[in-house]
Amino acid sequence: MRTGLDAADEGELVRRVARGDRRAFDELYRRTAPWLEVRLRRRCADPDVVAEVLQDVYLTVWRAAGSFVGARAKSSGETQGSAVGWLWTIAAHRLVDAFRRRARQAQVPQVQLMPSTAPAAEDEVMAARVGQELEQALLVLPPEVRDALRATVLDGLSPREASVLLGVPENTVKSRVRRARIALREALS
Repeated sequence: MRTGLDAADEGELVRRVARGDRRAFDELYRRTAPWLEVRLRRRCADPDVVAEVLQDVYLTVWRAAGSFVGARAKSSGETQGSAVGWLWTIAAHRLVDAFRRRARQAQVPQVQLMPSTAPAAEDEVMAARVGQELEQALLVLPPEVRDALRATVLDGLSPREASVLLGVPENTVKSRVRRARIALREALS
């Protein structure tokens, strides 16, 4: 017979972490970190980035466990989301942030001793312009639409997996992704 933390599901562990329970945090980490690491490694081959993202995820969990909708759902009657889905959402966002940091660091000019073939000035201007326009178009999207797009495009999840992650029906994910694509197409044309 399971008792105490062994009997608690991940949602209950997050609720306990929100109240400052260190043992619940340790148990949540023990249960979810290996699974989360495997999912992150599928999307990133750099073990340093994966370790950094894992650390950021659990630091965020410790600091923001009270923001987990499931932590408030029992008392307020809200729809309860999956704690594991919440963890993956945090991890996916942190992984994207890490990729962005790496991309910015890679943009630091390197000293070249030998002349190399450089792209045409027009190509560089167009690439920068399209990148800026895309970034602006993404910022205009409503957060729930942007999250559905991130889950399916950046994280490579199927609509069914994204629906579990986001806590919405699969058809809602599909319609949000469709709305995002239409809005991006209009903004970039």
